[in-house]
Amino acid sequence: MNTAESAALVLVLRERGWSAAPAGETADLVVLNTCSVRKTAEERVWGRLAQYEALKKKRAFTLVMAGCMASRLGAELKEKSGAVDYVMGTADRSMFPLILESMEQGLPLEERFPEIHPEKPVFAFSASHLDEGHFRSFVPIMHGCNNFCSYCIVPYVRGREVSRDPASIVEEIRLLAEKGVREITLLGQNVNSYAWDGEGKGRSGFPGKLDFPGLLALVARETEKSPIGWVRFLSANPKDLSSKAIRVMAEHTVLCRHLHLCVQHGSNAMLKAMNRRYTRERYLELVAEIRAAMPDITFSTDILVGFPGETEEDLAQTLELMEAVHFLYAYMYHYNPREGTAAFNLPARIDEEIKRKRLTRVIELQKRHTLELLKTRIGCRAPVLIEGISRKNADELIARTERDEMVVVPGKPALIGSFAEVTLSTLRGHTFRAEELCVQRS
Repeated sequence: MNTAESAALVLVLRERGWSAAPAGETADLVVLNTCSVRKTAEERVWGRLAQYEALKKKRAFTLVMAGCMASRLGAELKEKSGAVDYVMGTADRSMFPLILESMEQGLPLEERFPEIHPEKPVFAFSASHLDEGHFRSFVPIMHGCNNFCSYCIVPYVRGREVSRDPASIVEEIRLLAEKGVREITLLGQNVNSYAWDGEGKGRSGFPGKLDFPGLLALVARETEKSPIGWVRFLSANPKDLSSKAIRVMAEHTVLCRHLHLCVQHGSNAMLKAMNRRYTRERYLELVAEIRAAMPDITFSTDILVGFPGETEEDLAQTLELMEAVHFLYAYMYHYNPREGTAAFNLPARIDEEIKRKRLTRVIELQKRHTLELLKTRIGCRAPVLIEGISRKNADELIARTERDEMVVVPGKPALIGSFAEVTLSTLRGHTFRAEELCVQRS
């Protein structure tokens, strides 16, 4: 989401005639689009701000703090850092053109636009999130979250769920197709809870109500008649993924056979403490239903260990769930208290050393599962989207399958952004090597 919204800000700048500076140290305008999901992300921002404070003593430039950290801390950012000129939260992006206009006219924003802060900022989606020249693009379909998982800061910095007008989503997809984009990823904090209520009736918007399965079918039909070959979506909360959505996925081959389905933990006691609102049994039922509809699908997930009150038995249940599902990969981390969340003051915190040891066990098991799954694919024929040049060999290209597997294949840079078919011949680490390349012409 941060990447998509950063691309939207860049488009605003380009439309006004701005161009990218070689580095932040030489720029007239610096925008830090921040994330608050992890405490470490905010710590990196404070380190960056210290660098810009030192730079401001040498030359003048404007620094804008944007994103979730700006939403969470607001004016406190300017109080703590003399480098910050403007604070622009996720619902304040309408300020951005005003900031640029003030800079262009050489007047402080407060003088140029004395009343720019509405009492209740309203989130608005950008018309496009394309990173110019790229063949893959994110398409936000909703914003915010209503789930309030006890460890998560997102609902507090992103606000309540807002669904995007389907007509606007389709319009952006058509624009992306015209620009040569070949793969899109629908984005939301919880895409499954997408719900358009027909607000656009009588205007330019979509006239009827639409849930996520309906939107998924609409997007699939739109992309199936365009150069866009693959559609993915992030993130899917198990409590809201419906049988209807699974049927739509199975019916449309443009929807990639990979799903990131966040489980977080394998213990019902921990899931309840995290306020996840599903059980391990429901999660496993869901995986079985998806695999019955799409036997070739792969799964990835998030796993959080060391949550307050976690026992060795809770961890064992997580490892058992991993054995039952066999994820292709997982984002694995141990719990760190996040000020402002419901879990921040929970008792029975786990010792740091114990958390690290438990996380190591989870990581080692996931490595084994990843390798086991990939080995079963050696010798298979697979469609891939060629993404770029290999860092290790300029004569080789990096590609990705729809199952989210990485492949190295010989080829020329001119093929980047093309679909091809390859035979997965060998495996090096967690990356396939393919000797045969058959490019698909669009």
